[in-house]
Amino acid sequence: MRPAVSFPLSALSSRQHGLTLIELIVAIAVLAIIATVGIPNFQQFTARNEVAAEVMRIKTALALARNTAVTRRTTISVCPRPTPDSTVCNFTDWTHSLVVVDGQVASGDLSDGELLKVLEGSGGPTVTFNRSYPVRYQAMGWARGHNGTFEICGRHGDGVKIIVSNMGRVRIGGDADGEPMC
Repeated sequence: MRPAVSFPLSALSSRQHGLTLIELIVAIAVLAIIATVGIPNFQQFTARNEVAAEVMRIKTALALARNTAVTRRTTISVCPRPTPDSTVCNFTDWTHSLVVVDGQVASGDLSDGELLKVLEGSGGPTVTFNRSYPVRYQAMGWARGHNGTFEICGRHGDGVKIIVSNMGRVRIGGDADGEPMC
């Protein structure tokens, strides 16, 4: 049998377990610096993504309406609906759910046509349209007389314009001088 190995008591007590106070303070200081720099950048990142998501929602609704108008050879309209059971459009707040409707949607009355698609509102950035009527696509895909400009304003001054031409085409624009739009 082998004899048990024994260590002097002074050798065992000199080994350290854990962190010293100075190491802990340095680690907390580094973490505080990273958080100070990272949190504002993350907030700007999420604000830009909210605007981008809203742009995609509006562009999707407009593209669906235009393609459906051409395919069905009929008039298709897009407008914001405040509540799921609402039968009228609210043209002052385009952050609501967007509805794509087969029909004229004269004066915002949704009972005039068949509801084709609902794109839920995001509740994020502010969305305005410079007209007080729906975007309406004719059988040839034109938006003549129902064109206009959407302005999407996010946090931190991030903003984008979505421009619908008379021909029904959609393009993205910003502020020409590089100043914040919102």
